[in-house]
Amino acid sequence: MIHCNDWQTGLIPVYLHDSFEQGEFYRGIKTVMTIHNLKFQGVWDKKTVADITGLDMYYFTPDKLEAYGDANYLKGGIVYADYVTTVSDSYAEEIKTPFYGEGLDGLMRARSNNLWGIVNGIDYEEYNPETDPFIAQNFNAMNFRKEKVKNKLALQEELDLERDGKKFMVGVVSRLTDQKGFDLVECVMEELCDTDIQLVILGTGDSKYENLFRYYEWKYHGRVSSNIYYNNERAHKIYAACDAFLMPSLFEPCGLSQLISLRYGTVPIVRETGGLRDTVQPYNEYEGTGTGFGFANYNAHEMLSIVRYAKHVYYNKKREWNKLVDRGMAIDFSWKASAKKYEELYRTMLGE
Repeated sequence: MIHCNDWQTGLIPVYLHDSFEQGEFYRGIKTVMTIHNLKFQGVWDKKTVADITGLDMYYFTPDKLEAYGDANYLKGGIVYADYVTTVSDSYAEEIKTPFYGEGLDGLMRARSNNLWGIVNGIDYEEYNPETDPFIAQNFNAMNFRKEKVKNKLALQEELDLERDGKKFMVGVVSRLTDQKGFDLVECVMEELCDTDIQLVILGTGDSKYENLFRYYEWKYHGRVSSNIYYNNERAHKIYAACDAFLMPSLFEPCGLSQLISLRYGTVPIVRETGGLRDTVQPYNEYEGTGTGFGFANYNAHEMLSIVRYAKHVYYNKKREWNKLVDRGMAIDFSWKASAKKYEELYRTMLGE
């Protein structure tokens, strides 16, 4: 069995049906194609791909590698793989629709009987608040009420923010692009910069968003910190220090930041799409359930409203907030859970 990931490996299932089909060694090999983000497909003109790959023009038709006049590596992998997976159940459903399907929604519907969604995991040794060497104060699910705040105070000092352990701190660690929902943030940035909130941003991306956050750090120095670069150590400190973590994505196949946030007792605020929907249960104040906060529509004021609601719970219902943290830290999003699902898939593929 060969497990292929993304368009760069899309030709492997094709070659197994072409050049290697006659070879005894390769006979009976099963393939699975995993899509991490359907937006990235590996598209070039047919002649170039035919010259590079040596494949017969038989393969460059709309039912095989061709898509809208060009050759598409990912499409070839999806067509010829025995099974197709993507990185969350919700995203597996979403990519069957025109909005999320990136022009391949019809193919995804055709392959739906062999399409699985399996959420990614994170490394629970690298991301462990109890042993993390990058953070100022180690903590765990038992003592976070007293110890976690020390990371906030240390980060406030490091970033020259107002030093106040009770201030509601919201973190962002992300590519600064439209996909990640920063057009929503741009719409209501002024309202987000309330006097009773601190924003810490880490990442790079589109220059308009980089400059937006630089401007707001200058305008609201002491309340906004914009770190327009990527630094792994700084990312760990943000996950450990913040009270909430904002992910307002337009689409999100899986997402890892919300999983890391939950691990560090930092409550995710997410748009309910793809993997975010599958991994963050929205808070229900009447039932006392949930691990984060979610909003459904891709709307800036709906996002702002849920941020303000989270802030209200943080300031006025601290016991409920701490229970949210308890529930989030108790969930297991390590690779152990995902590995069992992949094992189930492999056994299904091999007819066991």
